[in-house]
Amino acid sequence: MRHALTIDVEEFFQVHALSRVVSMDTWDAYPSSVEESAELILNLLEARGVKATFFCLGWIAERHPGLIRRIHRAGHEIASHGYAHTVIYDQEPAVFRADTSKAKSILEDITGEAVLGYRAPTYSITRRTLWALDILEELEYRYDSSIFPIRHDNYGIPSAPRFPHRLSPRRLVEFPISTVRFGSVNLPIAGGGYFRLLPYPVTRQGLRRIAGQGHPFIFYVHPWEFNPGIPRVASLSALSRFRTYVGLSRTQARFQRLLADFPFTTASNVLADLGLL
Repeated sequence: MRHALTIDVEEFFQVHALSRVVSMDTWDAYPSSVEESAELILNLLEARGVKATFFCLGWIAERHPGLIRRIHRAGHEIASHGYAHTVIYDQEPAVFRADTSKAKSILEDITGEAVLGYRAPTYSITRRTLWALDILEELEYRYDSSIFPIRHDNYGIPSAPRFPHRLSPRRLVEFPISTVRFGSVNLPIAGGGYFRLLPYPVTRQGLRRIAGQGHPFIFYVHPWEFNPGIPRVASLSALSRFRTYVGLSRTQARFQRLLADFPFTTASNVLADLGLL
């Protein structure tokens, strides 16, 4: 069984935890590290012969089209992370449609191929924003990977299905962020800050448990998580500072262990394996 490896291509200063102290109109003033960090990831993937899905911000693609071409030429899947990394519950439907359509067009113009997948900034398709799924369908996305079946202060639909499924009556397919179930609770296990915080054997055991139940999982990381030297932004709350900076020095070594422990491919390939694409 193959599992989906995904990279959310964004800069450190674009994460939701910083959004209250770093406004979009100041992004260009911050030092960019996305190309250097993405190149590191690409080299690690090439060394293992692994293909992945890169959910790319349209804002990044506009400023770094060469990076998008480099990822695409290496045989990885280019998918959309929206344009401006704004959570959906802070947008009206028309604004969301324009943002998501713009990102898709930018990426397709760069690669010359249709973009099939979408992932919302900060997994912000929640019960309040299920209307966004209809817009994704209208824009001819084939799958979404935005629903996190957990309880969290910024995202999550705890009762959502945990494994890939079609969002009937839509054609659109959902590849939810992977969780492990303990009793009646779903726990996050598949990437990001959880990957940096939890001991690696805990992550590996959780992922093996999902695979042992006969399901593929989907894993995610961000390029900035491979850069322990990202600037420390002042005025963050203690919780936001912890979520952003915990365990950055551990990411690369853990990622290499992950690549050695599991067979990975793109999200679209896994969904095709399941007969959903």
